[in-house]
Amino acid sequence: MSVSAVNRIGLRAKIWNSLTGRVGPKTYFTYTPEVSQVLDREPKWVSADEAVQCIKSDNTIFVSGAATTPIEILRSMTDHGKQKQLKNIRVCSIHTEFESPYSSPECEGIFRPMAFFISSNMRKCINEGRGDAVPIFLHDIPYVFERNVIPVDVSIISVSPPDHHGFCSLGTSVDCIRSALGKSKIIIAQVNKCIPRTFGEAIIHQSHIDYAVRCDRELPAHEHKEPNPTETAIGKHIADNLVEDGATLQMGIGAIPDATLTCLKDHKDLGIHSEMFSLGVIDLVKSGVITNHNKTFDKGLIVTSFLMGNKKLYDFVDNNPLICMRQVSYTNNVHIISQQPKMTAINSCIEVDLTGQIVSGSIGYRLYSGYGGQVDFIRGAAEGFDGKGKPIIALGSVNPKTKDARGLPSSKIVPKIQEGATVVTTSAHAHYVVTEYGVASLFGKSLRQRAHALINIAHPDHREWLEKEAFNRLKVMPSA
Repeated sequence: MSVSAVNRIGLRAKIWNSLTGRVGPKTYFTYTPEVSQVLDREPKWVSADEAVQCIKSDNTIFVSGAATTPIEILRSMTDHGKQKQLKNIRVCSIHTEFESPYSSPECEGIFRPMAFFISSNMRKCINEGRGDAVPIFLHDIPYVFERNVIPVDVSIISVSPPDHHGFCSLGTSVDCIRSALGKSKIIIAQVNKCIPRTFGEAIIHQSHIDYAVRCDRELPAHEHKEPNPTETAIGKHIADNLVEDGATLQMGIGAIPDATLTCLKDHKDLGIHSEMFSLGVIDLVKSGVITNHNKTFDKGLIVTSFLMGNKKLYDFVDNNPLICMRQVSYTNNVHIISQQPKMTAINSCIEVDLTGQIVSGSIGYRLYSGYGGQVDFIRGAAEGFDGKGKPIIALGSVNPKTKDARGLPSSKIVPKIQEGATVVTTSAHAHYVVTEYGVASLFGKSLRQRAHALINIAHPDHREWLEKEAFNRLKVMPSA
């Protein structure tokens, strides 16, 4: 063992002893970053208010997110920071649910949120300059912790209750959690019996938890909404023209993925390899459409990294060996993605310009989300080993909530992107763009040809205007 490793282990031992007041036999494995390793120690069961007393000024906190956001502990952490007048606490997360109490204006100077992907509860804070957004691909986030780019003092997570062997499950969110836990000096866990027990990399042993807080509460629910006619038309175009039998699918949550899944009832032997999936997958599994039989890796398994849905989805994944939870460094690994047969990646965006630039991260200068996994899967599908991968961007042709200068619903296919807008997927990466009016194939096409293809799937009310704008930009009329 190297001197640096010994020093690191000794430091963690001193921190553990000083914070917990418990002294026990320490071995190399007590400080292993592998959180499934069984250690000779147990967590201390405390209240949420007691657990957060270990948080100090200048600490870096990692918070698990999505459906397993540990909201009770976060509320106590916020109160603790205010009461103790702490300062400069960095709070890192990917996507959290519920409110984010530590991001409120009165917490400025105490907490500084840092989002690897901006959830709705963080947008105001970040756009007002009280928090930070990190431009990063989803598959890279675990490496931020593993390589000590961001050293973690305290991780706050949610887990299922331990089984008779002492193993807990991270439930609906694995994403980058294991990497953060492996580098954390202290781990606080909100133990919730409502968290479904999932497998794969979701399993951790309770002996790695320093403070355990019992808190049984229902997970946040995103109820299914029936797709509208526009979303149904988009889903049908994708299902009928771009999804082959035997394909491996990636999709997120939302109306367009759900509409697409609804249109796949007559397909055969589909597979799922996706950083997340939605309710629509359940019926296709039960009807035998999704079998995962043709997958190159993880044959027979649905591989995912995090889930958001409702009780039907959470019940489906609970104790279900068909579901394999992996970190995003695996699910979003371009090499793994590219080895799946007929890899079909379905993603959405805010707007597309006539060259094929895909805007997904911001609305002009207003930060909205982030890079997420879009490029990981767009690239992985494009590099498919069988030459049959299909990277797809799907969007409605107009935004009914905004009007243009002519008083019409704003076109999402635009001559040029808004000033300040974040291009997540470049025009060179764009292959297929789908609206309710059809499919535009862009790969290998010139700017003139791309403009023609995109105008043909724009809303009819905007096509003449787009042709004029394309001519002004390209100095030639768009054509096939």
